[in-house]
Amino acid sequence: MTQRPVLVVLFDGVQSLDVTGPVEVFAGAGGAIGAPDAYPIRTASLDGAPVRTHSGLTLVPDGRLDAAAAPHTLLVPGGLGTEHPDPRLIDWLRGNAPRAERIVSVCTGAALLAEAGLLDGHRATTHWAFCDRLARRHPAVRVDPEPIFVRDGKLATSAGVTAGIDLALALVEEDLGRDAALTVARHLVVFLRRPGNQAQFSVQLAAQTARREPLRELQQFITEHPGEDLSVEALAARARLSPRHFARAFQAETGTTPGRYVDRVRLEHARRLLEDTGDGVREVSRASGYGTPEAMRRAFVKALGTAPAEYRRRFHAPVG
Repeated sequence: MTQRPVLVVLFDGVQSLDVTGPVEVFAGAGGAIGAPDAYPIRTASLDGAPVRTHSGLTLVPDGRLDAAAAPHTLLVPGGLGTEHPDPRLIDWLRGNAPRAERIVSVCTGAALLAEAGLLDGHRATTHWAFCDRLARRHPAVRVDPEPIFVRDGKLATSAGVTAGIDLALALVEEDLGRDAALTVARHLVVFLRRPGNQAQFSVQLAAQTARREPLRELQQFITEHPGEDLSVEALAARARLSPRHFARAFQAETGTTPGRYVDRVRLEHARRLLEDTGDGVREVSRASGYGTPEAMRRAFVKALGTAPAEYRRRFHAPVG
């Protein structure tokens, strides 16, 4: 069995879940295939001293960063400590991270990689609340605020906290196969199903909530009844507004058009049915408001680059 050593960078102010989430995935992967040393894991800080997470936990590293061997996977977690990092840490990343076969960041760990110049010219993501800041400070980085994780060559960056688990599971699946990743996911009681291009937010969280009660109620109606007639005319009648006035008001208060909002709600609803139920594609298309499997297929290919049947094959949550 090929070993893939993992080196986890520790620093004061690190987010503890950014460390422990991926570490539990990699540690569990070896056991899943009967090879406990598949991912030898070491942690290291600049001088080998214990670090204090921003939640108050103390983590004791295995050693110093400058004494660590080049790993297969370098894991850089995030946390409040990334806001004003030790310059020595940035220098170490700049000089040593390229030696790793795979460079992975969780949450705001991307800021450390960007500060070291490792993300220049690459697509990356981070926690949604810090995407704008990352883009402003590092214009050479192509920041994508939408996905929960992004792969670009040997670089892999993820969004906030639990997205680090999703990314680690995806890496295990790439290295050891789906069965191994699925075993780890079941052990951790998480789903092996979130694709990297899944949005960091559901439609309801990503869109603004309308200020006026009739429009807020309409947003809720759309979410609960994706199979209904949700044309602008039908929605405007429900809101007791003219279609033109309704369309303007909805976009002004939610930041998106009624049509786009409905499209995203229907896509999200269909994805959940494909992931969580055994309903047929025809039944899912009707329940989600597409009318026909072909209409749903076109929507999936346009938004996700894959057909509903393939999406289900990859992300359906098995029973048991």
